[in-house]
Amino acid sequence: MTVQGVLLVTAVVWAVSLIRPLRWRAFVASLPLPMSAAQLATGHHIDGAQLVGVVGLTMFFSIVAVTHHRLRWPILLADAAGVGGYLALAAALRPLALPFGPTLAGVVLLWLLATLLLRRRATATPARASAAGRDDLAGEGGRLAAPARLVLILCGAALTGLLGQLLRGLVVTFPYAGVLVAVEVGRDLPAFCRHFTRNSLALVGFLTGVHLGQDASGAIALGLGWLGFGVVAAALHLPAYWFGIRRRAASGPR
Repeated sequence: MTVQGVLLVTAVVWAVSLIRPLRWRAFVASLPLPMSAAQLATGHHIDGAQLVGVVGLTMFFSIVAVTHHRLRWPILLADAAGVGGYLALAAALRPLALPFGPTLAGVVLLWLLATLLLRRRATATPARASAAGRDDLAGEGGRLAAPARLVLILCGAALTGLLGQLLRGLVVTFPYAGVLVAVEVGRDLPAFCRHFTRNSLALVGFLTGVHLGQDASGAIALGLGWLGFGVVAAALHLPAYWFGIRRRAASGPR
């Protein structure tokens, strides 16, 4: 990853460390800024492998959440387990040629199933969900002073950038920011995973746009990618936003 890419990763993680509502932390973490930087730096052809890479991103956060919260592993060891899971997925995909269309259909179906499962689990355990994943009271980040945290984020981004170079096509979807975001959100990882899984469909929209425009030029591909991300993100969030406004208006003082 280039210096510009490392700075983008640093900016994303730093922004997550400053935001309190958990849903917005997950949304910022899902912005395809590191993907854009990696794509510009490598110029990889976007095919079905990168779509599965988005699944790998959600799998990364799930592994960290399970090992840290259920198995009580230290967060850095859980983070390493998540990276190991992503590397294992990348190794399994290396000899395969995945066509974009069928892979896109399979990934969207998998997203639907995962979203329904996570929603059902959150509904079945409302007390735990409200305690661990309160949207408006996200957990505090690191206890270090702000300058020290910024230096650690910058160093971590550089190290994950070097590791990402080993992944060939899946370098585009490597969890550059995720490695550090997982440490930052800490105790709120289970609820963060639910939000990130939902937002991951917008990343699929981003890759679809890049795929459609990559034969024209890199700039057009990234433009279409961000357009795809914006359209899907709006479809995911705007209905709930407007419904919330109308519900608050209806329950107001009479």
